[in-house]
This record gives sequence, structure tokens and C-alpha cells, in this order.
Amino acid sequence: MLLRCIRAENRKLHASPIWILFFLLPTISAAYETINYLGNLDLLGVSWYALWTQHTLFYSLFFFPAMVAIYASYLWRLEHMGHNWNLILSAPVRPFALFFAKFVVVVKLVLLTQCFIFFLYCFCGKVFATLPGWPPAETFFFLMRGVLGGLSVVALQLVFSMLIRSFAVPVFIALFGGIVGIVSSSKGAGLYWPYSLMQYGMNSNRSEDMLAGNLLPFLLSCAFWLCLLFLLAAWLLNRRDVRS
Repeated sequence: MLLRCIRAENRKLHASPIWILFFLLPTISAAYETINYLGNLDLLGVSWYALWTQHTLFYSLFFFPAMVAIYASYLWRLEHMGHNWNLILSAPVRPFALFFAKFVVVVKLVLLTQCFIFFLYCFCGKVFATLPGWPPAETFFFLMRGVLGGLSVVALQLVFSMLIRSFAVPVFIALFGGIVGIVSSSKGAGLYWPYSLMQYGMNSNRSEDMLAGNLLPFLLSCAFWLCLLFLLAAWLLNRRDVRS
């Protein structure tokens, strides 16, 4: 039944308008951050690593949470129409399977987004920054770490979109979470805030590895938030009643 739920969620993406945002938001992010990098070459230096720190800063704290919020709100919008919740709760499938199916589909979109971000990073580095060679292998490692850091944001935004019928409100919550993430990271408390974990994983705006010696606490924090949000989603879904 879970596979059927995943296939049903995937069908929602066919000819979906979110693909416009999928291409548009990362492109805007890459353009802004490339301009910022080129305007600060004297300070940042000419290197692939310096470009990476700029390319991932605003993306990890603002663009990524907003995109995940849009993905989550879009996948939940059908359930919020009419009496569709009644159909879900009376269907011969556990309600959490629906939540987990949406989680799998959003994670797939996140992986595609990360690949597109890496493509834009390479493209801007070669075409606009005219950097020699190719990006260091560490940047791909940071990219995969960023996916782990983003899983808690996916789960949290799915919970918000499940509870809030509005499409836009979860997006504003995601942006606010990114702002709080800046503050928590600057205070050295980013590992305790889910919206900061992507920044830590991507190693944004740092010349040294932010997780050097802290990889285990990072992984534990990712696992803690993910398990907590899964349990919360299951509890909330089990408390819902069919409405006449």
C-alpha cells in the first residue's frame, strides 16, 4: 500500500507548476550569489571553494526551506479540499503511510534540486567566474551532507502543511525558520535547530569544515529531529476523526 501511495503522490507532479519554481528559485539563488562572489573577489579569493561558500549560504537558509515548503504545501493541497480527509481516514491504509509517501516524494525533489544546484555551481564557476579546473571532491560530499541536514526540514514542513490549510503560511514559517537559523548558527547552536542543519551539512560561508570533529553530533541531531517529527505526524494523524 505504501508503494501505491508513493505512486499516487508522484502523479501529482506530472505537468505540475512547481517545476517552474524548481528551476526558477535555484537559478535566482545562483545568480545572486555569483554576483556577490564576483563583487568580493579581493576578500574571498579566486577558488572553487570560495564560490561554494557563497553559492550555498542563502540557498541553504532561505531558498531551500522555501522550496521545501512549496513542495509540501502542494502535495497536501488536495487533502485540504472538500471532504478528502474523510476519504483518507476511511481508506484501507494507515494514515502515516500517506505522510511517509509525501516525505519520500519531497526527498526525491530535494535530491533533484541538489543536483540542479551543483550544476548551476559548476556552470557559474566555469562561465562567469572562469575558475580553472573543476570543483574539489569535498563539495560533492558537502552536497550529500546537505541532503541529510535537509531531511528534518522536509518532515517539519510536511507537518506544518498537514495542519495548515493555507498554501502560503508554511512558506512564511520556513523563511522565518531560516532567519532563526542564521541567529542560532552565529551563536554556535545550529545543531539544535532543524533549519540550520542544511547550512552545517553544506558547509556554507566557512573556510573550514563546520563539522570537523562534530560529524557524530550532526548525524545524531538529524536523526533526533527526523524521529521526533515522524512520531509527531503519526500521533496527529491518529487523533484525526472522520467528519460527517
